[in-house]
Amino acid sequence: MWTPPRLRLRAYDHGNVVVPYIKSYEEYLEAGRHKPKYRRRCIASAIHFGQWLSAEGRTHEHINEAVVGLFLSEHLPRCDCPRPVPLELNTNRAALNQLIRIVCSLSGIAREADDELTRELARFDEKMAEVWGLSTGTRYSRRRIIRRLLIAQFGPGPIDVGSISPSAVRGFVLGDAISSASAIRVRGDAVRCYLRYRELLGDRVTDLRSAVPRPASWRQAALPDTLTADEVQQLLRSFDVVCPSRRRGYAIVRCLVDLGLRCSEVANLRLDDIDWHEGTVRLAAGKTRRTDVLPLPAATGAAIADYLREERPNTSCRSIFVRHVAPLGKPVGRRVVQRTVRAAYLRCGWDRTRAHILRHTMATRLLNAGTPMKQIADILRHRNLATSAIYTKVDHPRLAAVALSWPGSAS
Repeated sequence: MWTPPRLRLRAYDHGNVVVPYIKSYEEYLEAGRHKPKYRRRCIASAIHFGQWLSAEGRTHEHINEAVVGLFLSEHLPRCDCPRPVPLELNTNRAALNQLIRIVCSLSGIAREADDELTRELARFDEKMAEVWGLSTGTRYSRRRIIRRLLIAQFGPGPIDVGSISPSAVRGFVLGDAISSASAIRVRGDAVRCYLRYRELLGDRVTDLRSAVPRPASWRQAALPDTLTADEVQQLLRSFDVVCPSRRRGYAIVRCLVDLGLRCSEVANLRLDDIDWHEGTVRLAAGKTRRTDVLPLPAATGAAIADYLREERPNTSCRSIFVRHVAPLGKPVGRRVVQRTVRAAYLRCGWDRTRAHILRHTMATRLLNAGTPMKQIADILRHRNLATSAIYTKVDHPRLAAVALSWPGSAS
């Protein structure tokens, strides 16, 4: 098959350390049913990365997350390699993350054994789970943030927390000029958690912890955003029009609206979790680290069944919601759930973005129907009633009924 000249990127240069893995890499991409154009971009990224490795005097044994991060952050922005080479950050990051899996599986490299950054993050993750009991999603987010911090400070070299300056910590947490307060808080929480972990190991990090900025936060100062009953129906009707993966999107939104699930819980639903005879759905241990069983509303079950019969690709994967594009048939992630909801908001002409609004909406609907707070907490799977109490702020009729007249008013 003829290949356009601009995509010929010296795949047969035997001085390139990734060349022995290119064939297996291409087979891996084909097995994932990626389109030819995407496969060519990934292979071009891999070859470019291999050229840089060779120029740096590195071998295939150096292919790991830290070295890829160094390539993306230091070489790519200033790349003056002979064209054509792919320079898009996201394309290169996705391609090289997949290349790491191929190289490690074929060469028998244990990343945990040879990569100090990976070992450090694995130990940090273990402490987050065992000592602080953080959920899988929170641990994943904090590992990603700390990976960026450590790569920025040490690259692929040894990790010496004592050599990090307070100003470097502060600058990392604050980010650039457009960082929002919420983004700064998330980064700050991750860095403080990592420094507590290092303190448990005996490191003196008091100055570093003091350097982590704390942006102002007035939690629960505003009413949580919710949808009215008419808006919920408008959202569901937005799937009546022709749109990508329409049945999957409708079933996802019904799970969010009718069951009040989190995005990660929807993504993690499996075929074995639904008992069609009993009309229940089992939620595997997630943020609350316990398994729960909820009744499955008829409308929700009908939407899921319609998706399974009419739209879901043939796959051996046991997840209910799977990808409809390459890698075809693999489980969706929570980002797919979030994008599905945002696309529905756009079709409705709204400027909302957060999928969690639907969880607030379900809780508010139960509260306004007179459901006791304890039952709402059980449905939302909150361990503490105080967590569910935020929804009392939106019960406007009941608040108005007990409101006192303003002193000196005519009423």
